[in-house]
Amino acid sequence: MTEEHPGRRATLADVAAAVGVTKGTVSKALNGRGDISSEMRERVLAAVAELGYRPTTLPVTTTRHALAVVFDLPASPYILGVLQGVLSATTAAGHDLLTCLAPERAARRQRTTAREWIADRKLSGVVGVIGLTLSDPDSLIEAAGNASLPFVIVDPVDTARRSMVSVGSSNWAGSRTAAEHLLALGHERIAWIGGPDASGAARDRLYGYQAALDAAGLAIDPFLVRSGQFSVESGREHARDLLRSADPPTAIMAADDEIAVGVLSTAHELGIRVPEELSVTGFDDTPQAAWTTPPLTTVHQHLEGMGAMAVQTILTMVDGGHPSSRHVELATSLTLRDSTAPVAR
Repeated sequence: MTEEHPGRRATLADVAAAVGVTKGTVSKALNGRGDISSEMRERVLAAVAELGYRPTTLPVTTTRHALAVVFDLPASPYILGVLQGVLSATTAAGHDLLTCLAPERAARRQRTTAREWIADRKLSGVVGVIGLTLSDPDSLIEAAGNASLPFVIVDPVDTARRSMVSVGSSNWAGSRTAAEHLLALGHERIAWIGGPDASGAARDRLYGYQAALDAAGLAIDPFLVRSGQFSVESGREHARDLLRSADPPTAIMAADDEIAVGVLSTAHELGIRVPEELSVTGFDDTPQAAWTTPPLTTVHQHLEGMGAMAVQTILTMVDGGHPSSRHVELATSLTLRDSTAPVAR
């Protein structure tokens, strides 16, 4: 309010008149422009405070955004690796990052809950959402689309939406490379312990293993092919069953490093030497892969690079652009350590 008009909201023109300058000069002072003196800026700010002037819009130079990253539980080294990439890329771009736990799995399937969750993110100033291996994301993706809020999924789980934008690795090729490494070492009885059937990444890794064995002319023994969770305990349980059988495998491929850690634990428990009696491979190349005994041969995927690519894709969509591909895949490679060796004769 102004002294002359106690019921009227102060305007930019009122501030300019009080200081005795043009509205352009007032705007420069409020936007932090460097082509006016500090004394003039202080006079303008003093008049703003005295008149109670509040801008009706943000300065046009404001480009800082807030992104949200959402996951079920940040418990695994894989999640932490991708999250590090998201955080680094967001910070480098000069934006803010909000970390969020997703709604309970049963609730997120409901469209009402999904719409409310997305609306809350928009009220928080979020301009884009990145989901990290988020299970059952379809309702959230649909709600985000209806609200014109870009949504990118890293390694989607249990989704039927083929039109979503996703980031992942060349899982099929990485798994096939690991299997071919074991075949070259003379292994023929190679077991597979995979991740959840609902995970697209887990399926592609299984298919890569199968493709390598098919190309080598080896029949796949159904007893040797297992699936479970991406967890140490899953690796322990399946490895115990496999290694106690009458015809155990000479090598076990794990769909991620945590499963592989469980396999190594069971082998140690049963007195089976790695790699002399059993070769083991993992997938992800998380930091723990170099700390196991022995250090783990594993498929390297650029976890931080996946997070950074998700941020780059989101910011392109925020600016009104289209991603170069709706499904981006980063290359994988095999990191050779000490958990694999030629088959014992």
